[in-house]
Amino acid sequence: MLFPHHIGKLIPSLFPNLTWQRETEQKTVYLTFDDGPVPEITDFVLQELTIRNAKATFFCVGENIAKYPQIFEKILQAGHQVGNHTNNHINGWLFDDHLYFKNVELCQKEIDKFETGKYLPPKTNGQKKLFRPPYGKITRKQIEKLQQDYEIVMWTLLSGDFDRTLNPQKCLEKTSKYTENGTIVVFHDSIKAAKNLQFVLPKYLDFLVEQGYQFNTL
Repeated sequence: MLFPHHIGKLIPSLFPNLTWQRETEQKTVYLTFDDGPVPEITDFVLQELTIRNAKATFFCVGENIAKYPQIFEKILQAGHQVGNHTNNHINGWLFDDHLYFKNVELCQKEIDKFETGKYLPPKTNGQKKLFRPPYGKITRKQIEKLQQDYEIVMWTLLSGDFDRTLNPQKCLEKTSKYTENGTIVVFHDSIKAAKNLQFVLPKYLDFLVEQGYQFNTL
C-alpha cells in the first residue's frame, strides 16, 4: 500500500483552514489514535500511555463508543482527549453531504452522553469540538459546514500501522524519522492495525521520551 508517511507542505497549503500540526515553542508531539474504542487494543494503548505518563487524543467511531462504553470511559478517566471520527467510519467523498453530516451528528451524540462535567468539561463559548474525517477524505463543502462547530484535525505524520504489508520495524523507523516539534501523529487502535501498533507504539514512545519530547492533547 502506497501512502505518504509525512504529509509535507503542499497539501496543507491547499487546505490551510484545517489543522495539520500545532505551533509550539516546547518540544512537543501530539499523539492521536483513530477508530476505537476496541477491546484489548485500546486497553493496550492506554496501558502504554500510562506507563510513560503520556496524554493523547482519541478520534472515536460512534458505533464503537456505543458498543464499548466502558472502554470509552477509560479513555476519559485517564485524562485523554476525544474527538469525532463519524459514526460508521465513512468516506466523505462517497457519501451525500446530508448523510455525512448526519453520521457525524450521530457520533457526537454518543460522545455527548459522557459530557456531564465529570469527564468532559462543558464547552466554553467559541470552543469547537474536534473532528477527523476517516481516510482524510472530506469535500470542501463538508469542511465549510463542519467548521462551524468543529476544528477539523488532520495530521503531520501517518504511522502506517494500518498497512499489514508494512514491516513493523520499517513502520517504526519511518515514524521516528519524520517526527519533529509540533507533529500530529496518527496511530490506530483497531484490529487491522494491532500487529504493527503493538510492536511500534512502545518503542516509539520510548524514542520520544529519550529525545526529550513532551506529550500533549490537541
